[in-house]
Amino acid sequence: MSTVIYPSPVFGPVHSRRLGVSLGINLMPSDGKICTFDCIYCECGRNADRRPSQPRPTRQQVRQQLYMRLEDMKLNGPEPNVITFAGNGEPTAHPEFAGIVDDVIELRNLFFPEAKVCVLSNATRVTVPDVFNALLKLDRNIQKLDTVNPEYISLIDNPVGSYDLERTIGALASFKGHVIIQTMFLCGTLDGRDMDNTGDEYVLPWIETLKRIAPEQVLIYTVDRETPVSTLSKASHEALDRIVGLLKQNGFNAQASY
Repeated sequence: MSTVIYPSPVFGPVHSRRLGVSLGINLMPSDGKICTFDCIYCECGRNADRRPSQPRPTRQQVRQQLYMRLEDMKLNGPEPNVITFAGNGEPTAHPEFAGIVDDVIELRNLFFPEAKVCVLSNATRVTVPDVFNALLKLDRNIQKLDTVNPEYISLIDNPVGSYDLERTIGALASFKGHVIIQTMFLCGTLDGRDMDNTGDEYVLPWIETLKRIAPEQVLIYTVDRETPVSTLSKASHEALDRIVGLLKQNGFNAQASY
């Protein structure tokens, strides 16, 4: 099993399949993973296997290191397309997330006002008021919704603690379009069970839910690196293209990453 653990609190820039040249902000420890999901496909590995010993970076540490990195990029390049909250776990779980968002926007405006500030989130904290309001300030508010089948969610995403799917969907709809939905499609098995979620059983109810949420864009993707569960595999180009076609037929701005 090969996994990726990112430096903290600033890493990259990296080339993102979906976002371009992305400077990452990792609000989790640099030696492990803290997440409100325990996804079986996560490139950072399973939560129990990557428990950190170091603390999360503080708001002051994030601001200081981001200032230094952006100052260097201004002098030496490259120019970022996006500054992205991502890394070793769920960024909105940081207790100072809302204040850090304000700092990042301020520094973006100072150094690279054309760059977008983004988040890659699993949507488990969108019902928290200060997190919700902070997400409204971001240029690209990318939230995960892998399926609307509760049993499949428990298998693929493994929520840590309570997770109310209907309440989460309601909060996503409350963004009133200022949200991008990101969904993982994959194939393979988990303990002998078929995990292929590209068929109509999963796709059609998910599309109906997207109509309620009315996102500005839908991004679908498949596994790109080795997964913690070795029996998982990529969804085919044909399967992803079919789903994009269905999304466009229903009026969505949709894009697939292979």
